[in-house]
Amino acid sequence: MTANHRLEIDAPQSRATQPNVRFALEPMVYSSGGVDFMGTRQSVIHSDPEILGGTPVFVGTRVPAQALIDYLEAGHPLDEFLDDFPSVTREQAVAALEQAKEILVSSARATG
Repeated sequence: MTANHRLEIDAPQSRATQPNVRFALEPMVYSSGGVDFMGTRQSVIHSDPEILGGTPVFVGTRVPAQALIDYLEAGHPLDEFLDDFPSVTREQAVAALEQAKEILVSSARATG
C-alpha cells in the first residue's frame, strides 16, 4: 500500500547562533509495520511505531537518523559518529547521506 505523506524533522540547534533546520523526506512506502523512505529502493532508514515511537532510525538499530545529521552539523567527522554508534555501518551512513542528497537535489530541480 502506498501513501503520499510528508515527514518533517526538526534538527535541534547545535550552536546558539545556528537556526533550527527542518528536513522533509518524501515519498514514503508503507511496508511490514514500518515506513521506508525513497519509494521502491531499499532504504537504510525506516520508521516503525514500535521503535522509538516512530522516530526514523537506521534499519536494524535504534539509532535515530537525526543523530547522523546532528553530528555532521556540529562539525564531527563521520568516523566519530560510527565509533559512538557501532550498530550503524559505514555503508548505512553513506547510503543515508546519498539518499538525503538525492532528495535535496531533486527537490531543488522540481522547484527551480
